[in-house]
Order: sequence, then C-alpha cells, then structure tokens
Amino acid sequence: MTETAHATTPSLPGGEFLGHPKGLVICFFTEMWERFSYYGMRALLIFYLTQHFLFSDEIAAGIYGAYISLVYITPVIGGVVADRYLGPGKAVILGALLLVAGHSGMAIEGSQATEVIINGTSVVERDPFYLQIFYLSLAFVIMGVGFLKANISTLVGSMYERRDPRRDGAFTLFYMGINTGSFFGAIICGFLMQYYGFSWGFGAAGVGMLFGLLVFLRGQHLFGEATKPNHPEILKQPVLPGINREWWIYLLTLAGVLVFWQLMQYRAIVGGILAGSLIIMTFIVISYAFAKCEPHDRNRMIVALVLMSYQILFWSLFEQTGSSLNLMTDRNVDRLIFGFEIPAAAFQSVNAFFIITLAPLFSMLWIGLARRGWEPSTPTKFALSLIQLGLGFLFLVYGASIATDPTQVAVIWIVLLYLFHTTGELCISPVGLSMTTKLSAPKVVGMMMGCWFLASAAGNYVSGTIAAMTGSDTIAGEVTDPAAALANYTDVYTTAGWYSIAAGAIALLVVPLLRHFMHGIK
Repeated sequence: MTETAHATTPSLPGGEFLGHPKGLVICFFTEMWERFSYYGMRALLIFYLTQHFLFSDEIAAGIYGAYISLVYITPVIGGVVADRYLGPGKAVILGALLLVAGHSGMAIEGSQATEVIINGTSVVERDPFYLQIFYLSLAFVIMGVGFLKANISTLVGSMYERRDPRRDGAFTLFYMGINTGSFFGAIICGFLMQYYGFSWGFGAAGVGMLFGLLVFLRGQHLFGEATKPNHPEILKQPVLPGINREWWIYLLTLAGVLVFWQLMQYRAIVGGILAGSLIIMTFIVISYAFAKCEPHDRNRMIVALVLMSYQILFWSLFEQTGSSLNLMTDRNVDRLIFGFEIPAAAFQSVNAFFIITLAPLFSMLWIGLARRGWEPSTPTKFALSLIQLGLGFLFLVYGASIATDPTQVAVIWIVLLYLFHTTGELCISPVGLSMTTKLSAPKVVGMMMGCWFLASAAGNYVSGTIAAMTGSDTIAGEVTDPAAALANYTDVYTTAGWYSIAAGAIALLVVPLLRHFMHGIK
C-alpha cells in the first residue's frame, strides 16, 4: 500500500498557537515542571551521596548509574500499560503523583553521616532510617518518570500526522520546554542546597512537580481523544472482589515502587535486569515487525532499533554530566566569576541554557533545510551527535593541558564542553523522539517509545561504570590530591572523546543503507 504525505493536524479542540496545536503548550509546561524537579534533584544527587552520606566516588557513581538507568527502564512499563490499559492521560497523572511523593521524600534530609577511625580503619556511620527513606524516595521517582515521560512524548506525536514536516520542529520546541525546567531546576535547587541545605533543594524539586501536575490537569482536554484508553471497558473489569483492573494496576504500581526500593540497594542486579530487558524487548519488537507489519513498516521499525542503539554510547558519555563532570567541576574547575563562586551544582544549568537558546535555531534550521531539500537525514544527525560529543571531551582535555595551575581548569573549557555536548544532544534526543513516533507502527508507538528510553537506560547504566573510573581518594567527602584527581579525569575523557568520534565516523558510513530501509521517511 502506497502512503500519501499529510501535512495536516488531526482534528483537536482549542485550535493552534504559533502554528502548532495548543496541546503542545500543555506538553511544554507539564514536561518543563517535571524536568525542573528531576534535573533539580539530579544536580544535587552526586553531592548528596558523597558529602552527606559520605559514599566513596566509586560507590556514589554506582548508585547514580543504577538510579538513572532505572529511570529510563520504567518508560517501557509506562508505555505498555498506557497502550494496553490506562491511556496516556491517566498514565501521566499517575506518574506525576508518584514524582511528587518521591521528591517530597528526598526533602527529609536526616542526620549527616560521620567518618570515624576504629582500630586504625576509617568507618562511615550513617543513619539507616534516613538512608532507607532516601532509597524509597528514589524508587517513587523512578516509577513516576516511567509513567509520565514516555506518555507525554507520545501525546506530542499524537498531534501530528506521520509525514507532517512540523514534527521535528514540534519535538525540538518540546525539548526546549524540558530544558527550560532543567535550567531553572539546577540553578534554584543548586543555590538552595549551597546556602540552606539539601532539604531545601530537594523540597523545591517537589514543589515544581506539583505545578506540572496542575498544568496537565488544567489542559488535558486539548488533546481530544488522544489521552483516553483504547478500551476503557477493560479497566472496569473485576480482577479481585471489589477491585477492578484499573485499581489493580495502581496497586501493582505501588508494589513496583517497593521492588525498585530494594534494587537501589542491590545495584549489581540492575545490570542483569537491564541486559535481559534489552534482549526481551528487541525480540518482541522484531517478532511484531515480522509477524504483524507490512514490509515498509517492518523495515522502518528495524531501522528504529538500530538508531536507538546509538544512544548507548551517547548517553554513557553524555551522562558524565551529573556524576564525574559534576564532581570535577566542584574539585578542579575555577568557578570564581567576577569574584563570586558559582555552586558546582548550578553548572548543570549550562547545558539547559544552550538548549533553550539553540533549540529554536535548530528547529528553524531543520525546517529551512527541509524546504530546500538539504535537511540531513535522521541517521546523519545521529552520527554528527557522536562526533560533537567526542569533540567536547577533547576540548576539556586540551584546556586542562594548558592550565597554569595543575589542579584547576579555567571555567571556559567546561562551558565549551557543554556547548558541544548540547549541539550533539540536539542532533539525537529531540530528533530521536520524533524518529520513534514516525518509524513505529501506529499501534505500538508507546511500546517503541519505551524502547527508546530503554536504550537510554543502557547508556545511563554504563555511565556509572565510566564515572567510577574517574574516582579519587577522599576523606570526609573531600578529595585528598586535586592534581592526581584532575589527571585521572583527563585520562578517562581523552579515551572517551576519541572513541565517540570514531563511532560517529562509522555511523556516517552506514547512513545510505539505513535511509534505504526508511522508505522515504527522513
């Protein structure tokens, strides 16, 4: 069957705003507040682990990597449950409620860990009660992101036909909303942590998520039928006496929170679960593609899987931002600007600032190039993202090599790294969200969006392993040899930079093959 091009928007209530459906505005602000809470908390997390609970760099990196990988596994669950049962609307609301609970729990700081010497051995004493509250709060956040993130992206895609040329632009603007929240979250939570303590920073993240929930509740009618379950009668079917299927899903969700609570304390299991999930989901997608799809859709879904695999390398290196790069900024970057020392956590906003300023330009760039027939294909954009990621690391390493102080790097070099990483991110992340919705068979968009985030999870898990390689010796959370720490960071980042550039070059070589099997979709 031959497909025809459509540039129209499905019939939606509320009309348009600046050439896009008004529902995009609701998605923008809902995701903005959700990312305010998520990235505000993430900016503090590695410092909370190393400075409050006094975990070593290696253990803190492991906890961080396990957490952010689980955050990207759960959208598989949220996507499938929304596709089959709840619909995107109820899934987003459920996710927001869980996130409010999780971020609020993080605000319960508890007592500071202490390091004591017992029989000549350094021992860290932590309050087990508050440590468990911390792990449980992370579990609520993990499950909440799973239900909200995949489905809010699905709602963006639902407002556009598959060949609508505005899709990439819409997802880029949506991504701008994500990073507006990230920008203000890192700054506000970072400064609150610096001057008032961790509980204030985490508490602000919880308030931000509450605002996101209120925005979505106010504007969900603008999506028409897209938020509704495909088969609402299934939700009313009894599963147990007095409990229908919808409430059974909510109870299972809480049970899932308890599972993630334990997984955060047994992190070695997370890697096995992640590897198994990747294998199972790949098998399911390939089986569905060959059994249920006509040839063009089948080939497109296989290409989507290939492009998703690029994320593993990209995010394993990019996500050093919240772990090793965050610690390096605190320990080895001269943060004095006009006599004022910027909190290290606030530098997590630099990437978001570049997204906010560059995303509209990239959106206009893609549309302008498309009109002239010059727009790079999705596989080309992915390859360019890997090359730019590698260049960012190499510029930071160069900055460290010319530093007059062997323990301090000029702030311009960390900013330049974030600039290159941001331009790389704009070539893979918003484009990838759009790619997933337009290469996927219509009936399994939610599941494929979950697969997109599962591939992100794999990269995030590996990022923890890479971050652990940069670990330094510390006493009571303070690094003992700043010069040795900087040398270790630059060694790891040099290798990371060249590997990423080489992978991007190889990806450019296979672009023609992938384009052939995309059958006209760019």
